[in-house]
Amino acid sequence: MTDSSSPAVTYANYLKLDELLSLQQPRSEGPEHDELLFIVIHQVYELWFKELLHELDHVATLLERDKPSQAQHTLKRVLTILKVLVAQLDILETMTPLEFQSFRARLEAASGFQSDQFRQLEFVLGAKRHDALDRFPHGSRAHAALVRRYAAPTLWDAFLHYLSREGYPIPNSHLTREATNAIEPSPEIQDVLLDVYRRDATTTEICERLVDLDEGFAEWRYRHVRMVERTIGVKPGTGGSSGAAYLRTTTGRNLFPDLWEIRAKL
Repeated sequence: MTDSSSPAVTYANYLKLDELLSLQQPRSEGPEHDELLFIVIHQVYELWFKELLHELDHVATLLERDKPSQAQHTLKRVLTILKVLVAQLDILETMTPLEFQSFRARLEAASGFQSDQFRQLEFVLGAKRHDALDRFPHGSRAHAALVRRYAAPTLWDAFLHYLSREGYPIPNSHLTREATNAIEPSPEIQDVLLDVYRRDATTTEICERLVDLDEGFAEWRYRHVRMVERTIGVKPGTGGSSGAAYLRTTTGRNLFPDLWEIRAKL
């Protein structure tokens, strides 16, 4: 039974617009014109990170339920979101270095380096580093979320279990591997993937979407590095990072190395 005293659902209260629009609070005096853009872009990034985690969890669940078509469809949505993330950098790059410097000091120790949701995305995709946990206070929401993601199986693990249930000879050592370990190239897995590509069109499509995901994530990393270099050059980043120098160390790594290794063997 509907409570007649409850307010009608409207666009504004469904989306909590009053609360949402009150969250952009520049710290510069004036405030500086470009600080609002900076805040909005990064808040939107965090919302997209939340959605990406939601979708990637769904992909893993669909693979666990042996629903490859739905998993592939969801991966396509993830790839489309990644394109939006890259496109947002184009907007951020309309801000000149001097315009950023006009409020940068107000950021103090705040840095994208401290985005726990981005670290969660890395963990889901297999790029796990225990020292990332130490950057977030014990007892915080961020630390608890990262601890859970660090111990949980990756998207690649979900895919290998799917292949095993489809009858492919995935070695037990891969099915029971420690989820906190890095994903390393495996000749045994590559032999399985070669077989997949030669005779299983449906699973091949999932493999190709995972390659697209790997490539899309790498593109975002590369564009992000170039944007930082364009904006602050070789200056240290806020939040204790070395800025672009650190970001460059994160590029060039394949998330799913076996899917790249087989290219030369097909």
